[in-house]
Amino acid sequence: MTSIFHGVIPALMTEMHQDGALDHEATSRHLESCLAAGVNGFVMLGTLGENSSLSADEKDAVVRNAVATVNGRAPIIAGVAEYTTDLAIATAKRFKAAGADGIMALPTMVYQQDAREGEHHFRTLARNTDLPIMIYNNRPAYKLDLLPESFAALADEKNIVAVKESSHDSRRITDMINLLGNRFEIVCGVDDLMLENVLFGAVGWVSGLTNSFPRESVEMYRLATTGRTAEALELYRWFMPMLHLDVAIKLVQYIKLVNQLAGEGSEWVRPPRLPLIGEERQKIEDIVNQALATRPKFAKAA
Repeated sequence: MTSIFHGVIPALMTEMHQDGALDHEATSRHLESCLAAGVNGFVMLGTLGENSSLSADEKDAVVRNAVATVNGRAPIIAGVAEYTTDLAIATAKRFKAAGADGIMALPTMVYQQDAREGEHHFRTLARNTDLPIMIYNNRPAYKLDLLPESFAALADEKNIVAVKESSHDSRRITDMINLLGNRFEIVCGVDDLMLENVLFGAVGWVSGLTNSFPRESVEMYRLATTGRTAEALELYRWFMPMLHLDVAIKLVQYIKLVNQLAGEGSEWVRPPRLPLIGEERQKIEDIVNQALATRPKFAKAA
């Protein structure tokens, strides 16, 4: 099975109008901007894609629009985050029909399952789709902690091929490789751990801030994976105040505002999320304005 889970993969925003209606044209423009910067693929309908705020038909439309826009130039990975295993299976089948190249599978939403239930969920999903699967392992957000031993139990499911490692514990990557070798591709899922994760063996980066600064993200990843660690670190330090926003509770509102300030999208979200105001908004604007004022020269010329 050819891998699609490598390199820089933005967890793309779902662009909206101010009234909350989907803005497919804006999403297409953003896809093109990221492609021009050299990204390797896209995750549609992740957290930043406001998956849980969209209807099933809207999710289908987002994936179909991305597939049509990208037109084979990069893989489209669709986020599957549903309330039950049966709904996840139905959604995966719908995304395959829409043209998705793979799925990023989350634990079931609302109900907080334990490791045995989580393993059963992912195993059952894998046996009901032939799309390649990247499991999103995010203990802080979804309260399901899959240890390397859980992935060892899932290793016989051939279309589970990658893990988006978001436990916030970089030691997990080494533990996974020590236990399972290269059975699963390990993908960094936490923006402000990108450099550490790549140095420890991650082969990809599903990223929030790549939405806003795609050229810088691609360059930083290239430097990190070609042995130019000192240069990668310099760029990482410039980027870090913004990368921290990816792990905030309001990451969707924060990064959509960053997108707007960087000229990559708009800040509009769906309730219960609301656009930022007051001191909170000013804090994000100050971080971004500082980054823009000190933006690396290669990006200014791009």
